[in-house]
Amino acid sequence: MSSRMRVTKGHTGNRRGHHGVVAPRLSLCANCGAYHERHKVCLECGFYRGKQVLDKKVVTEEVDVKKSKTKKTVTKKKVAKKEVKKKETKKK
Repeated sequence: MSSRMRVTKGHTGNRRGHHGVVAPRLSLCANCGAYHERHKVCLECGFYRGKQVLDKKVVTEEVDVKKSKTKKTVTKKKVAKKEVKKKETKKK
């Protein structure tokens, strides 16, 4: 590559000056007044363009069920570890 074809760092920076990150554009929900991304469902109330798309009660129940399942498995694991430690101390 010859030197006349070379693109310097400064010229590259000038060309890419408009490639910066732009914050997402937000809109107010007509139903609840919360901010949401444009052309997407409001995550607070589940409405999109005046119609209810998501049933928030069902979504929150699903999340609660998932959380409760993970809590149960974590507690079972902790109990199992404690039992193993008790058995080890008894053997000594």
